Amino acid sequence: MKRYLLVIIVFSTISTYLFAAEAGMPQLDPKYWASQAFWLILVFSILYLSIAKFYLPKIKKNLDNRENKIKEDLDEANKMKSLSEKKLKEYNVILENSKKEVTKILLESKNTLDKSIQNKKETIEKDIENQLTKAQKEILELKTSSINSINNISQEISSNIIEKMSGDKLNESSIKAVVEEVSKKNIGKYL
Repeated sequence: MKRYLLVIIVFSTISTYLFAAEAGMPQLDPKYWASQAFWLILVFSILYLSIAKFYLPKIKKNLDNRENKIKEDLDEANKMKSLSEKKLKEYNVILENSKKEVTKILLESKNTLDKSIQNKKETIEKDIENQLTKAQKEILELKTSSINSINNISQEISSNIIEKMSGDKLNESSIKAVVEEVSKKNIGKYL
C-alpha cells in the first residue's frame, strides 16, 4: 500500500513540475539543467573545499585542543590526588610519631617528677628525722638540766628547811648525797 502511494506521489510531482516549467519556473525546464548542474557542482565543491580546508581543521584543532586540555587536566588531577594521598599518609605518620613522642615526653616528665618528688620526700623525711633527733636530744638535755636544777633547788630548800628547823647549818655534801639518792630512786619515772 505504501508503494502505491509513493508511486502516485512521484507521478503527481513529475506532472506538476512539467506543468510548472511551462508556467514560468525555469529551473524545471530541461534546457537549463546543464547550467544548473554546473553551478550546483561548483557551489557545492567550493562549499565542500572551504569546509574541508578551513572550517573542519579549525574545528578538529579545537576538538583536539579540548581533548588534550581535558587529558592534561585529568592527568594533573590524578597527580594532585596521588600527591594529596601521599601528603595525607605523611601527615598521618607525622601525627602518629608526634603522639608517640608526646606519650614518651609525658612518661619521661612523669618519671622525672616522681623521682624529684621522691628525692624531696626523702630529703624532707631526713630533715624531719634530724629535727626529731635534735629535739629528742634537746628534750633529754632539758630533762637532765631540769633534774640537775631540781636537785640544786631541792638541796637549797632542804638545807634551808633543816637550818630553820634545827637552827644548825648542816654539811652541804650530806644534804647533796641524800637528795641525789632520792632523785636516783625516782629519776626513772621522769626520764
